[in-house]
Amino acid sequence: MYEYKFVEVTIGSFSGNPKDDYQDIINEHARKGWRLHQIFTPPFGPNGQAYIMELIFEKKIND
Repeated sequence: MYEYKFVEVTIGSFSGNPKDDYQDIINEHARKGWRLHQIFTPPFGPNGQAYIMELIFEKKIND
């Protein structure tokens, strides 16, 4: 069985770049035993631009 954690990273509306360093977030979670499962960027704006990206981590838990 796995446990999942969802971390939102805001994307700048003008620059299109993440406001936080997502690589640091991934490395920090990896040190704590989490594995990056997926990066999800849902389209929110009228032009389909994502305003957040969601980092989805997973960790195996004892059954």
